[in-house]
Amino acid sequence: MRTFRSRTTLLAATGAAVFALSLTGCGGGDSDTKSAGSTGSERTVSVGGAKADRSTADGSTADGSTADGSSGQAAKGGAGAKATVAAGGSGAAAAAPACTTKDVSISAARHGGPPYTHIVLTAKNTSGHSCEMTGFPEIQFLESHKQNVPAVAKSKPTSPVVLKAGAPAYALVKVSDGGVDEKNEPVSGFSVTLQGGGGMAAVTAPGSGGIAVDPAKALTGFWTYELRNGADDF
Repeated sequence: MRTFRSRTTLLAATGAAVFALSLTGCGGGDSDTKSAGSTGSERTVSVGGAKADRSTADGSTADGSTADGSSGQAAKGGAGAKATVAAGGSGAAAAAPACTTKDVSISAARHGGPPYTHIVLTAKNTSGHSCEMTGFPEIQFLESHKQNVPAVAKSKPTSPVVLKAGAPAYALVKVSDGGVDEKNEPVSGFSVTLQGGGGMAAVTAPGSGGIAVDPAKALTGFWTYELRNGADDF
């Protein structure tokens, strides 16, 4: 009888232990499920966070829309506009400035034989950079005639005259008609003002006796790379 009771007690204890282990195993399975769910949730949040980071970095999400709901195409258009402005700023900065009397040296020489009715102005770029000879030389031959010598429109070049370092520009100037009955006055020196804020230079007239100028007949051409037949005949 003692043996039977001992075995019964042992079986009962064993059964209780198995049942407890079974419950523990069930509880562990439930814990694992929750953990997996929690891990999956964390991964989803992590992926979502990465998307949010990418959206913040370039202004667009994976579907091409921006964080504020606008399209990625609009964002690209904005970038293109900035690039255009930048390109436009670089083009403005690269333009040649107007030549000044500090950039060029101006001299005068007779043009053609007697009667000497024309002179040629030469403006040579003595600076180390390019500059633009704007318009025509504003010339005043006589102190008694303060008005500038009129310019001849047909001599205007079709494109800007930009001088590289060391390059010259020319302007043909008529001083008289060469008649003996003209009201000519001797001129040994005169002033030339460069348009575009280039300043004024004093120029020595060619020849030992200077030049004879009739203020009523004087004309000037525009600055050009070279004298051109036809356009500079006046």
